[in-house]
Amino acid sequence: MADEIINRVANSKLITINLEDYYPKGNRVLFDIKDWLYEGFVLREKDFREQVANFDWNQFQDQYVALTCSSDAIIPGWAYMLLSIQLQPFAKKIVVGSLDNLETSIYQDVIKQLDVSEFKGKPIIIKGCSNKPVPQNAYIMLANKLQPVAKSIMYGEACSSVPLYKNK
Repeated sequence: MADEIINRVANSKLITINLEDYYPKGNRVLFDIKDWLYEGFVLREKDFREQVANFDWNQFQDQYVALTCSSDAIIPGWAYMLLSIQLQPFAKKIVVGSLDNLETSIYQDVIKQLDVSEFKGKPIIIKGCSNKPVPQNAYIMLANKLQPVAKSIMYGEACSSVPLYKNK
């Protein structure tokens, strides 16, 4: 009779954390103000305020919004603040920057709220592959949050992980 095959990974005490499991639901929107600028480059306060006042902001209900300007215009800080004040009653989160900046900010909130006490003294694998847009910064933030409590931290899959940290 052949030897029994034992799944050592399933029997191990390794805990896998998949950041994709923490991905908050909701549309991500890149709001480009370039078209609200005179010739795409100059912010004229009166015209800009008129655009803001006449825009239908409720279309951003429960969405995550990244404010940006894709032209080389210099946008004063108050303009983004004015937009965020209009978006605030509707959007889940508002940032200035790219969609990657938005995802990083979303994950920063998620990881900040994550209770890591259950991982105290345990070997952790941070799963590396995901089908959702998990930003690289989220992995760094998670590793930094886990380091004070984890026995060890690895990256990848249980069958092919890369060791990152071992508590001495």
